[in-house]
Amino acid sequence: MAAAMLSPAYVAMPRSYRASADDAEFERFFLANFDGLVRSLAAITGDRELASDCVQEAFIRAFARWRRIRRFDNPSTWVRRVAINLSLDSKRSDRRRVNREEGVSLRAADKQSLTAEAVISNMRLVELLSQLTPQQRSVAALFYIEDLPVNQIAESLLISTGAVKFHLNKARGQLRDALEREESRNER
Repeated sequence: MAAAMLSPAYVAMPRSYRASADDAEFERFFLANFDGLVRSLAAITGDRELASDCVQEAFIRAFARWRRIRRFDNPSTWVRRVAINLSLDSKRSDRRRVNREEGVSLRAADKQSLTAEAVISNMRLVELLSQLTPQQRSVAALFYIEDLPVNQIAESLLISTGAVKFHLNKARGQLRDALEREESRNER
């Protein structure tokens, strides 16, 4: 793999390592999917740094299992699911640590994590998405930011396609209401 082409997560291979056709295939897969996965996970979590870390770790795990994962219909679904799980694990771990060390309530920890949104380029979208429930936010981010079809969102979130449609419908309604309220305030 060409070190200059990859993200900081790339670790130089030992000299005895020989690149294979699998490596070239994985490199193409990585380059084609990394940025999009980080964008959508950043919108889901509200934290671009956490999203980048989780996606990098998911790709590391995918690389270790590439011979098996490459045969999947859509290997990026596997990487996305792993990255989402890692972000959820990280958020839970952070909340427990904050509660244990500082005695801060879960609500205060959630409010603190929202300040990380400043690093995301489209602040308005993140602000709107933050008003949604976590499930609605995940579905909306994957649908609108990553442009995934309903069936792939269902696979990624381990829910039914009906649940995806339900959460997407609820998210659209809430986003529409928020935009209408904002528009009426601006007209005054």
